[in-house]
Amino acid sequence: MKLDTLFLLRHDFVDGVETGYYCPECAEINGVLHYYPKLRHQLDIRYVDFTRPRPEIVSLVGASNQSCPILILAPDSAHSPDSQLGEDGKLRFVAGANAIGKYLHRAHGSGQPH
Repeated sequence: MKLDTLFLLRHDFVDGVETGYYCPECAEINGVLHYYPKLRHQLDIRYVDFTRPRPEIVSLVGASNQSCPILILAPDSAHSPDSQLGEDGKLRFVAGANAIGKYLHRAHGSGQPH
């Protein structure tokens, strides 16, 4: 069985000439991973750079879907009402911290956003 793949931005990224940024939604999901450490064994977690394009994500769901956080569902994962279909029409994904949190609750038994 293939794992769902979670993409998060690395923290302390550079945007233009300014440094030391973090993505608030990625930080929220990192908090969920801290609260529910079992998720780290149930997901393929990958950290990507802020700079676009993000080839690893683009190759899976297309250039228009490369924002983070994003959870690419394994082909045999349960489809989520929050999921969308990638540009290639094959892989489904869940985007945004709230939708990802709800999916992790339903599919992996973590707590859910309130």
